[in-house]
Amino acid sequence: MSAIRVLPCSGLQGSATIPGDKSISHRALLLGALAHGSTTVYNFLPGGDCLATAGALRALGIHIETPSDHTVIIQGNGLHGFRPSRSPINCVRSGTTMRLLTGLLAGQPFSSVLTGEDQLLRRPMERVAIPLRQMGAEIHTTNGRAPLFIQGRNLHGAHLTLDVPSAQVKSAVLLAALYADSSTTIYETAPTRDHTERMLQAMGVALEVRAINGGREITLSSSQQALAPLEIEVPGDFSSAAFPLVAALIVPGSHIHLKSIGINPTRTGLLDVLEHMGANIRIHNERRVANEPVAELEVQTGQLKAAEVSGDLVVRMIDEFPIFAIAATQAHGKTVVRDAAELRVKETDRIATVVTELRKLGANIVERPDGFEITGPVKLQGTTVSSHGDHRLAMALFVAGLIAHDPVMIDDIGCATDSFPGFLEIMRSLGAQYDPN
Repeated sequence: MSAIRVLPCSGLQGSATIPGDKSISHRALLLGALAHGSTTVYNFLPGGDCLATAGALRALGIHIETPSDHTVIIQGNGLHGFRPSRSPINCVRSGTTMRLLTGLLAGQPFSSVLTGEDQLLRRPMERVAIPLRQMGAEIHTTNGRAPLFIQGRNLHGAHLTLDVPSAQVKSAVLLAALYADSSTTIYETAPTRDHTERMLQAMGVALEVRAINGGREITLSSSQQALAPLEIEVPGDFSSAAFPLVAALIVPGSHIHLKSIGINPTRTGLLDVLEHMGANIRIHNERRVANEPVAELEVQTGQLKAAEVSGDLVVRMIDEFPIFAIAATQAHGKTVVRDAAELRVKETDRIATVVTELRKLGANIVERPDGFEITGPVKLQGTTVSSHGDHRLAMALFVAGLIAHDPVMIDDIGCATDSFPGFLEIMRSLGAQYDPN
């Protein structure tokens, strides 16, 4: 199904299990490939982006079994168990795949080429190449973007400051640091997602994390460490859970339960903002799964008040701004987002596309160079909108359709499978209605 027609909704009810976390699924594949032995990953996310990582690893000689859609077994060959790919490695549309592989391949004894579809080839790649070059890597970009040409070399440890907060860049450096001749220290000015650090520690890597000067310092204290294989249960992806969560907050008469959701504090900025806005969200049964915090989320409809989002909070909710914008259209007052220029270089220019599509729906939204302003509440109107091939925008527009006066037509919902396979089925199970356009 590509184009769909979303119908106004009278209330969402029930419970849902959200697919596995995309970021953790990527890292389980990559680190499992570096381990000595078999790593088994349960509740794996079989979305387009994670499948791109699996395909890239297979091209590098890694054997990956899929006994079911949501279970993968990676036969790790150790740090030096890769073989050169016979052709350019296709990262499809996944920036995580390309950036993390750049770090992994920088220390290999062979050359590699990373490429992908047009959407990925537009995204900036010098941000990952620059710190890796400081470790001795030889990486050539194409006018600052992909295709990337990587000549594997012996790497050395370094002390690096990451000026642009990016979990992808940090993770690429940590992967390269496993091949360096001495320890590597990374200082990030604002804390970013720490799934790589958590998983490396769980696999026995000597890695230390310290809070310092408002940011974090991560030291991988020695190189060439053997990684132990794991059995990993991937928690539900909070970024995916954000769509039914916000829908339940703004569709009148809703009450839903989201099961086993990852609540890693580097990822849950949206939760903090929504609770400040007065959202009716209950978090319970908190626990640890695969070294990650997990909980149940219970969500009910309620009135929201406007909020301001800026600074470090932006990093902790960087993937949730399309759906946050929908929530803001129903909040009382003016919601302001600033310091979010990074949204300009995601799958699309998410500031421009969010503003364009929400205006079609009748939202009172103003574009800013580094964010947007939304004044609400406003009753959205039915119209035809475009996802621009962006999975998170597509799902946000679906949620908007549930509260519009009349049906909303979305030109391409198929891209939602990049991060949330089963999105439409889960939303229908909760009471949403839609049909092919």
